[in-house]
Amino acid sequence: MPSLIDIRRRVRSVRNTQQITKAMKMISAAKLRRAQDRALASRPYAKMLDQILANVAEAAALNAEGEQHPLLAVREEKRILVVVVTADKGLAGGFNSNLIKMAQRFLDEHRAKELSLEIVGRKARDYFRRRTFKIHGEHLDLFRVVRYEDAEMLADRVIESFSKAEVDSVYLFVNEFKSVMAPNPTFSRLLPIEVPKSASPADYIYEQKPEEMLGALLPRYVKMRMYRALLESAAAELAARMTAMDAATSNASDMIDKLTLYMNRVRQASITREIIEIVSGAAALE
Repeated sequence: MPSLIDIRRRVRSVRNTQQITKAMKMISAAKLRRAQDRALASRPYAKMLDQILANVAEAAALNAEGEQHPLLAVREEKRILVVVVTADKGLAGGFNSNLIKMAQRFLDEHRAKELSLEIVGRKARDYFRRRTFKIHGEHLDLFRVVRYEDAEMLADRVIESFSKAEVDSVYLFVNEFKSVMAPNPTFSRLLPIEVPKSASPADYIYEQKPEEMLGALLPRYVKMRMYRALLESAAAELAARMTAMDAATSNASDMIDKLTLYMNRVRQASITREIIEIVSGAAALE
């Protein structure tokens, strides 16, 4: 049976851990509001960009003389680039592990292809470094402040690789912000671009040729999708960490209560044993 000193030390250790998890929960909650607003604000812009792209692509398709844009080129998937967006830190429940497992399953299913990875975040970097996959690039510390310039740099890298036919397709794995309770791990094909269908076609008046406008829109579309991925991942990470730290704080409270009850039982048993020893010694002297 452990001594009272050992139990008190354990209670003190759990209480200190509880203070840390409670502070981390409060920090995540404070940061979440702004990150959530940025992620949600990007969705209407992305939806409108989809609509404009669909209308411009439809107008450009009417021109039989126009050449297909390189970002629309569909080739046999022999070389695949996988972009995995995770966090730089842990203590966020299954935020990182669930997405990495999804990416790992995808890679296993396409093991016969030539695979390469573009990694965002330390957690994915640490995981895939221990595997045999080819790492095309590593990008760390992008979530301190999510900037469009970082997303643009990432998009330019994958666009260049695809345009030069170094890869035949690009897939993006990211946690989307679904709710505070749970992120939504998803993956989608980033390149070649699948032009969305127009829900409400618009008859634009073009000052330049539609195919020229399409050529300018397509790289911007990829950059916006990459920027949205970073914003969504940042918000989902903070939400997952807040939820995980809330659960850890509650578990610490339960553990403290159990340890306190156990400590009282041990102390009571010790007092009872001492009383019995005193009574037995007094009886032996009679």
